[in-house]
Amino acid sequence: MLVVETVPELRQAVSQLRSTRRSIGFVPTMGALHAGHASLIDHSVADHHATVVSIFVNPLQFAPHEDLTKYPRPRTADLKICDDHGAEVVYYPAVHDVYPTGFRTTVHVAELGTRWEGAARPTHFDGVTTVVAKLFGMVGADIAYFGQKDFQQQTLIRQMVRDLNMPTQVKVCPIVRDPDGMALSSRNIYLSNAERASGLALSKSLLAAQQHWNQGDRDPALLMSAMQAILAAEPGLELSYASIADVETLEPLTSPQPVVVAMVAGRVGTTRLIDNAVLGPWQPL
Repeated sequence: MLVVETVPELRQAVSQLRSTRRSIGFVPTMGALHAGHASLIDHSVADHHATVVSIFVNPLQFAPHEDLTKYPRPRTADLKICDDHGAEVVYYPAVHDVYPTGFRTTVHVAELGTRWEGAARPTHFDGVTTVVAKLFGMVGADIAYFGQKDFQQQTLIRQMVRDLNMPTQVKVCPIVRDPDGMALSSRNIYLSNAERASGLALSKSLLAAQQHWNQGDRDPALLMSAMQAILAAEPGLELSYASIADVETLEPLTSPQPVVVAMVAGRVGTTRLIDNAVLGPWQPL
């Protein structure tokens, strides 16, 4: 596995991979890798792509009061996970390599980023779409892999790719969960045992919505009520939202649809957690 730190090195490495007539799969990450990230690398390798992983804690997607400085950066452990799962190139840049002096350009996807996580973190998604657009341009991959766990994020990225005619295909991969049902997240390490127990209310609420859906209950108000009953019973959770939304527009729904996304977010202690479940057959556009 080759580790590169500059754009010229990255492009040379990708060019070398392409010289063997191989397609390029790309997994962008912020590091602190876990089994969810590893599964994305596995998907790329299983699809027979030469796999590139980026590890970059992106300052543009953190607000001034958020946890940029304390965000975990376990370089050695991250590189081992990449190597163990078959990545062939890891791009591990410094901030100035991604955002050189005089950087002024950002990418904004209108409307999709204004509610849900966008309402709680108004500058977050512009930071995400900007860095992903830059990474897509740097890597030039044929396909990029994102997790369903950050549902709103992958929705915005797919919209950006369509709107800007980017040649990189986006593949959305299933959420990876711990045995207790909690969706894997790099921020889970911040949780105490008691906080983790409170955070399980998120996945439990989604399971309740799924059970109602499986029984034929498709009314969004009923599904939200089932979710909120579980969330309201957890005193350690400060709920941000629990909603049933359209899978492409993310608009809240008031009437039954053949496929919906149940989304939930809240704060446990100082840690913000998000989770979701798609109800019904879903094929990302």
